[in-house]
Amino acid sequence: MRWEDFRTSSNVEDRRGMGMVGGGGLGIGTIVILGLVGWALGIDPRLLIGGAEMIAGGGSGYQQQQGRQGAPQDEAGRFAAAILGNTEDVWKTVLPQQANRQYREPKLVLFSGATRSGCGGAQSAMGPFYCPLDQTVYIDLSFFEEMQRRFRTGGDFAYAYVLAHEVGHHVENLLGILPRVQERQQEVSRSEANQLSVRVELMADCLAGVWAHHSNQRWKSLEQGDIEEAIRAAEAIGDDRLQKQAQGRVVPDSFTHGSSEQRMRWLTTGLQSGSVQSCDTFRAARL
Repeated sequence: MRWEDFRTSSNVEDRRGMGMVGGGGLGIGTIVILGLVGWALGIDPRLLIGGAEMIAGGGSGYQQQQGRQGAPQDEAGRFAAAILGNTEDVWKTVLPQQANRQYREPKLVLFSGATRSGCGGAQSAMGPFYCPLDQTVYIDLSFFEEMQRRFRTGGDFAYAYVLAHEVGHHVENLLGILPRVQERQQEVSRSEANQLSVRVELMADCLAGVWAHHSNQRWKSLEQGDIEEAIRAAEAIGDDRLQKQAQGRVVPDSFTHGSSEQRMRWLTTGLQSGSVQSCDTFRAARL
């Protein structure tokens, strides 16, 4: 992927190497167990980990030091800031044209190990996530190494897809989808709430594809093999594949992100169409 010529975003806060202040905290073993429990039961692990951190910290939680503002200087940080900048340049044009909405740029927080978010505690073990309460994407860039080590997938466009997926959640938030879904999830059964989560995640996959479509049209950013990289990444993090690896069986009712086939197909839909409307998983007859 030709990302070196992208405009780097200044909406970045670099907290890497900055520890948490205050509170007793949780051990990594506890974090991993809570993450697995949440994933297996279809519960957002951030809720479990964040709540447990509040207990461990005596109810007050952690205080986070202010990180360095602006585009980082190391290659991994510059890559993340460049991808964020390119999503800004794409969505500030595409969203008004296709959805009649102005694009408000999200913030990106880079951290290592643990940090605080507007949605509670954030841990590396949770992976990248978007917090709608502070409109910020959080990522420990060591996740890219984890993709190579655990999922046997990687490459610049695969990593860009991960970031663009989280920005896709921000687009969903601007469209008013996330608040409506979260409200509905409080009213339905666990399996129905999981199904709503799957629709949210598959839509974000598709929106990541929409970004890549327009980025390539304008900047010729994709190189040979890039699309295959991203599709392999989408396949590697499907719920069915992860469940099979972890517990030897697949439980569709507990899916929260979608199967490998679904994630690949919706990413491809966005890549081919470049259309936000094509990403409406809530009206799709087939997920």
